[in-house]
Amino acid sequence: MIELQVLSKVLKERDASILTLNGITEDYFITYPDEYAFIMNHIREYGNVPDKETFLSKFSDFTIVDVTESDKYLIETFNEEHLYSLMVPVINKLADIIQTDSRAAAEYLQSQLPSLMQNNVVLGVDIVSQAKERLREWQERRENKDRFCIPTGFEELDEIIGGWQRGEEFAVIFARTGQGKSWILIKTLEHAWKIGKRVGLIEPEMSATKTGYRFDTLSGNVSNSALMRGEDEPNYEKYIENLTKNEIPFFVVSPKEFRRNITVSKLRAFVESNHLDILGIDGISYLADERKQRGDNRTTGLTNISEDLMDLSIELGIPIIVVCQSNREGAKEDDAPDLENIRDSDGIAYNASIVIAARQKGPGIELTIRKNRNGKSGDKLIYLWDIDKGVFKYIPNEEEERDNSEDIKKAKEDFQDGSEVF
Repeated sequence: MIELQVLSKVLKERDASILTLNGITEDYFITYPDEYAFIMNHIREYGNVPDKETFLSKFSDFTIVDVTESDKYLIETFNEEHLYSLMVPVINKLADIIQTDSRAAAEYLQSQLPSLMQNNVVLGVDIVSQAKERLREWQERRENKDRFCIPTGFEELDEIIGGWQRGEEFAVIFARTGQGKSWILIKTLEHAWKIGKRVGLIEPEMSATKTGYRFDTLSGNVSNSALMRGEDEPNYEKYIENLTKNEIPFFVVSPKEFRRNITVSKLRAFVESNHLDILGIDGISYLADERKQRGDNRTTGLTNISEDLMDLSIELGIPIIVVCQSNREGAKEDDAPDLENIRDSDGIAYNASIVIAARQKGPGIELTIRKNRNGKSGDKLIYLWDIDKGVFKYIPNEEEERDNSEDIKKAKEDFQDGSEVF
């Protein structure tokens, strides 16, 4: 009945705004799909709703009824019936799965929940009438920057990008294998932890112990080689004793704990259950595409995943930092890899808010900002890097060196002590 009422209202008033402004699409119409399609095609081709005579000449069995219900009632009732039609197949499939695997059933239900959300009225945002809300947010940003962004741990990078934004921040760090991108990820997460943020890291390539050793090196400047080789490190016991007094968690999760099927829905549950402030993913290629359809290739899958990660950042209000591999063409000697060198999918760069290319350069590491949605891109930052002690020291560019030559000389001498960069 609701389909008949809505279509009758559209035809009698010759106004389809009740459909377009409320996201009512063809999948809502089970009884009258052809009638809906005819009206919308007429609007697209001729710019208006067909009159009753034109419509009835095509659908002579259709009865246009009087409609006295409010738009609110029609919309809410339509949404309710549409949700019911979506839930029935999900519940049926869930009943089948739960008979053999309750955990798989829970995962399936969780993956379907976003698509089952009610299609509430979507009218957009009037940026004129709501201008004072922007003013209030700007005032809050000015007075309490920590509420809106998390420092990266690299002061010079923060000056350019303003830190990781709390929401609508899907940042990508990419490089060829062995260039230090995982170290950079852990460093920025460790810094967030150090300033009191709850951190989560999806780590598919290293154990929690090895990741912990890298964390210890970055946090306490404990020798990484001594930890990995079981060699004497006199400060380690005291460092651990002090570390365990800190009540802020830093969670490291492996694919095994996700039953080797890491999805954005599972990441949402992981973030919400642990009240995380920031999420790092050491390898986007380890994630599974929940929207995959028959025939989709890896490029499509990674594009879908990157879109979903940005949506997750917006939904939960946290920055998500992801590591990606560069393809073979990105292994240039004279420059850092560019956006098109992200392996398998240009959709990753398209959906990212920030993209940073990393590569080793001499006794240090170079970070090149390839994309910055909220500012300029193209800047390069070089840091001398003592990998064994987890120390990064910024090296100013040539113009800065003219005024800081003595500081630069001393910094380089400090790092010429046999420390290995790899």
